[in-house]
Amino acid sequence: AGRKQRAFARRKAFSLFVKAKEVPAAARCPAGGEAVRWRCCRQAFEELSGIHRHVALQHAGDIGQHQQQQQEVGPAVEPAAAEVSPAPAGSAEALNGLSGSTPEICCVLPDTSHLSHDALTSKVGEVLLYYCYCEVRDPEKLCAWQKALCQHLHLTGKVRVASEGINGTVGGSKVATNLYIEVMLSQPLFKDVLCQADFKSSAGGAHCFPDLRVGVFKEIVPMGIDPKIVSYKETGIHLSPQEFHREVEQYLSQASQGQSDTILLDCRNFYESKIGHFQGCLAPDIRKFSYFPSYVDENLELFKDKRVLMYCTGGIRCERGSAYLRSKAVCREVYQLKGGIHKYLEEFPDGFYRGKLFVFDDRYAICSNEDIISACRYCGTLWDQYKLCSSQHCRQLVLTCPSCCNKGLTACCPVCQEKELKVTSRASGQTLKEECECTRRRPRVPVEHVLQRTLDAGK
Repeated sequence: AGRKQRAFARRKAFSLFVKAKEVPAAARCPAGGEAVRWRCCRQAFEELSGIHRHVALQHAGDIGQHQQQQQEVGPAVEPAAAEVSPAPAGSAEALNGLSGSTPEICCVLPDTSHLSHDALTSKVGEVLLYYCYCEVRDPEKLCAWQKALCQHLHLTGKVRVASEGINGTVGGSKVATNLYIEVMLSQPLFKDVLCQADFKSSAGGAHCFPDLRVGVFKEIVPMGIDPKIVSYKETGIHLSPQEFHREVEQYLSQASQGQSDTILLDCRNFYESKIGHFQGCLAPDIRKFSYFPSYVDENLELFKDKRVLMYCTGGIRCERGSAYLRSKAVCREVYQLKGGIHKYLEEFPDGFYRGKLFVFDDRYAICSNEDIISACRYCGTLWDQYKLCSSQHCRQLVLTCPSCCNKGLTACCPVCQEKELKVTSRASGQTLKEECECTRRRPRVPVEHVLQRTLDAGK
């Protein structure tokens, strides 16, 4: 009987906690609508299963304290006398009695004996993009399992593991990627925080990556700030693609009249935003994400008292980027696009995002609309297909159209073009990865302003 009462008390505490996070109907969406039903830890939830997973993972200790307070007040009311919903699947009941302990890593590999080699290695497949923030007690063990799993399924790509979670981009056959998702969702470490919708997919395969790289790092996205100092738990408010679309629509309408108090912030690198971005966005001229904190520090006045709408490729850079921006306590509010541009384009392929979406593999970009918004480095012709700089010493990307390529203009800048002509004795295929002189001359954290012509394009 005592065990039954304790279990009921846990369910009651869980239900009351979730109930307290409900959003009033009149304020369920920043730009109107009825989608958001719960908010917690600055995140928005549209489905009951989502808020249940979040509370189970992040608030086990809070539920335990609430349960203890109930027991101190008096015995729990029997189920027949109270309106308490049963414990949902994947809720706090599943987390070892709400102890908050981290589940062990299961290192079992899936059975592929019933699958043919051709099915696992077919070049017709897809590329998966995903991340999961969670506590990982043994990153080395998770790393070893991930490497074994990807090799077992003939997947290539990049996977970053840290004590704060995992971030992966892998490619393979459709059979292999489906099995990979299935195994990841069944992994006890991710079972209550990772779901099917967290995997973004696009046409591709194992051929999109030169090899498989799995490693342990301090951060699962390299911002250069200790996760203990700026945590993903302090992130901005997540907006669904539908909510974000409405916010951008409202922003463009107000900005065209000079009345906007909002900044639409692209937190990707300059070469990403160059070939595709949201209309009316502010795109920092930074070469890598680790420069983003410096950009924010140098432009605090720009963000003062503003509502900021952030976006990136898949959502992960916004998790840390929005947390860093919020830590400066200058913005009125910070929102971010849940699932990134990937998820937005699934819902709005002809929406406010124009041009290509840059991806970090051999494809360089994927397409959702026919717009070309960038130009050839040399002649100015509309062009958005990247190639690596032809100079062996450089690893920068360059936009050079077929006509200019035929003229031998294949380097990222005149400096590299001249160096390429001089370097003739180096062994074929040997490359030295270094920052190009032209890149070093770029201003690292310039103050950017939304151009009126960009806003006009959004009308």
